[in-house]
Amino acid sequence: MYLKSSLKNYRDRVESAFNHLLPAETLRPTRLHRAMHYSLKAGGKRIRPVLLMAAFDLFPSKRDPLPAAVAVECLHTYTLIHDDLPSIDNSDRRRGRPTCHKQFDEATALLAGDALLTHAFRLLAQCYSTQPEIATALILDLSDAAGSTKLIGGQIEDIMHQSHDDNPHDIDFIYQNKTNALFTASLTMGVRLSAADPIIIEQIKTVGDNLGFAFQIIDDILDVTADPTTLGKPTDQDDGKVNYVSLYGVEKSRKKAKTYTENAVEACRTIEGNNTFLVNLIEDMEHRIY
Repeated sequence: MYLKSSLKNYRDRVESAFNHLLPAETLRPTRLHRAMHYSLKAGGKRIRPVLLMAAFDLFPSKRDPLPAAVAVECLHTYTLIHDDLPSIDNSDRRRGRPTCHKQFDEATALLAGDALLTHAFRLLAQCYSTQPEIATALILDLSDAAGSTKLIGGQIEDIMHQSHDDNPHDIDFIYQNKTNALFTASLTMGVRLSAADPIIIEQIKTVGDNLGFAFQIIDDILDVTADPTTLGKPTDQDDGKVNYVSLYGVEKSRKKAKTYTENAVEACRTIEGNNTFLVNLIEDMEHRIY
């Protein structure tokens, strides 16, 4: 009950902030802003902004973590819009409803993703302008995680290695950069806002790296064990895509996810602070069904 209520509280705070931290849907050009809101408000687990706020609450300060949390979700949503495009995954549904390019059109979806990406960094620069050192550190964390050597690099490697690569090192590289990097940035950004000791920033990176692997492996398992209606999107089970399940099978993948989860929990407990929610969330994510 504690986990469920706390998670809802974090999500509600993030989603409530969308309305005053994004350009209004009625602001010209309305089609672009409607597309941005459509994708951002499509639901989802809000894992990355929740991680940021939970990391902030380890050692809370008087700073406001919400603009940073919304910035992370803006950036994450841009990646989903672009991933769904015909040129990449060609997906028709996301979170149980038409993807952005299906609801609007491909050009609008492309530009909505671009606008969300850009807006993420505007939020960090604008909302933390009175604390330039913090603003710079947050911008660096997020831009580093989202750049060519990490998130986008992981995405291109994912495209390059689809269906013809069974090298575990390549799959790990993809997951570490496409998934882990933004998980880790969410956590480091939250800790930076809490004004925690720099040592803790390094320690929280271990949490993010292990949690990212566990999360992505569970995603792979769900792709072959859950139906698309439950997931709210098409699964990868029939497209020949190489992942942990195709390499190791379901049971061995579950064991690997468990090991990564245990590593993340151990690292989180080492940090101490107000870590009850974060520990519970990490443990719960291993057993999610969607």
